[in-house]
Amino acid sequence: MKRKKMWIIVVIILVITGFWVLTSKWLAEGEKPRATGTNKYVVVLGAKVKKGAVPSKSLAYRLDAALEYAKKYPEVLIIVTGGQGPDEDATEASVMKNYLVDRGIDEKRIKLEDKSTTTYENLVNAKKIIGNESKKITIVSNDYHLARAKMLAENVGLDCDVIPARTPKSVEAKSRLRERLALLKTVVLGK
Repeated sequence: MKRKKMWIIVVIILVITGFWVLTSKWLAEGEKPRATGTNKYVVVLGAKVKKGAVPSKSLAYRLDAALEYAKKYPEVLIIVTGGQGPDEDATEASVMKNYLVDRGIDEKRIKLEDKSTTTYENLVNAKKIIGNESKKITIVSNDYHLARAKMLAENVGLDCDVIPARTPKSVEAKSRLRERLALLKTVVLGK
C-alpha cells in the first residue's frame, strides 16, 4: 500500500509539472507575433472598470499600450470591447473610448463593442463589427492574457498579431495562475 501511495504522489507531481511547463510555453508564445501596423483593426480587450467609471490598473495598461500603438500607426481603427458588469458604473467599452479620446485619439477611429462579458464574446462581436472586411486583427491585452486571446481568435476565424501590455505587479501572480487554468479550459472547450 505504501508503494502505491508513492506512485500516486509521483504521478500527481509529474502531471502538475507537465501542466506548468506546457502552460508556461503557451504564455510565452502568446506574446508573438508582435504587431507591426499591417492590420487595419486593433481590438482592445476589456477588463474591470472601478467605481466612477475609472479603468482598473490592468485596463489602463491595455489602453496605454493601445494608445501608443494608435499614435504610431494613425491609419488603424480601434475596437474597444466589453459590456457592463453588475458592479461597474459604465460599460468597459465606453470607459475605454473616453480614455483614448481624452488622450488625443479621434473618436471616429474608435468602434464600440459593448455587449460582451467574456474574451470569447469580445472576439465574436468584434468580428461582427469588422464583417467581411478582414480576417486579420491586432489584439491588445495584458501579456498573460494573449495566449488564450489568440486561441479564441483562431477559434472564431480570426488571424492575429499582438500588442502585450504589462500586468500590474499587484495582480500578476493571481492572474497568471488563473490564466493557466483558463488556457486549459479553452483547449478543452474551445471557449
